[in-house]
Amino acid sequence: MKGDVSLFAAVDLGSNAFRMMIAQPVKHDRGLVIEEVKTLREPVRLAEGLNENALDQLALDRGWQALERFGKRLRGFPAGRVRAVATSAVRQANNAGLFLVGAEQRLGFPIEVITGHQEAHLVYTGIAHAMPSTQTKRLVVDIGGGSTEFIVGRGDQPVLTESLAIGSGTFGKRYFAGGRVCSLSLQEAERVACRHIEPISGRYRAQGWEQVLGSSGTARMLAKVLKCNGLNDPGHTGITYEGLLRLALRLLAAEHLSRLHLVGLQSQRLNLLPGGLAIMLAAFKTLGIESMTPSEPGLRLGLLHGLVHN
Repeated sequence: MKGDVSLFAAVDLGSNAFRMMIAQPVKHDRGLVIEEVKTLREPVRLAEGLNENALDQLALDRGWQALERFGKRLRGFPAGRVRAVATSAVRQANNAGLFLVGAEQRLGFPIEVITGHQEAHLVYTGIAHAMPSTQTKRLVVDIGGGSTEFIVGRGDQPVLTESLAIGSGTFGKRYFAGGRVCSLSLQEAERVACRHIEPISGRYRAQGWEQVLGSSGTARMLAKVLKCNGLNDPGHTGITYEGLLRLALRLLAAEHLSRLHLVGLQSQRLNLLPGGLAIMLAAFKTLGIESMTPSEPGLRLGLLHGLVHN
């Protein structure tokens, strides 16, 4: 794989996890399609290591070690075939410069800190590439570790984009410390998320949409948990508001994440569940979403699309 000139790589330094997708362009009837060759994920949890807006030493070390492993996989890749971006946690960190110096040394490629709006555009580009060509109007919700992006688009063009500083990792740390879950903490997390979303809700509802997609790991995690545990109404797949409410009751009954037993939930995602659930509940309630379909990763496909077509 190393040095294969047909391969491209996208590296996403997210607030929960660092991910790298290696892919190749393949000719299809609808043009060049990006096909995944290898995806790597490292649960770095940068957002958990943000204390007083600085990444602590443990978070720095976790990030650097992950990028060293990624860098070994990327040896021999030409510079024009790799793009690496950092998102919310690095945007917020006042010691981002220190982190990036060590990060770029280990990865072997430049790392760009992108804005929330750039992130939203890349997410939508990736979604549009992965979906059949259509003029259907879509709402895309991408709940990350430190921020959540909302995009309305038609076809391959985003119409409205917004990035809000609410994420499953930061909410988990703030409202569900030590894995404790109670009705007050869940209600407060949802209330704060609603307060962030409400100022944009009027513009988004005015746009309208025919399809709702969840492009993040949070959305895919929630959809899998709802399906595997029979929490949606019969005949419904993906994510529904009723299913989310039933999942919330399961969390409240457990009172602590260590006592929560859900089929299909990976242990490394357990701490992200309550924060992600609270934000998803707020998005459904504030925007009037009825159901959501989980989608393939948007951001990394968006990065690869830009590399392949430039």
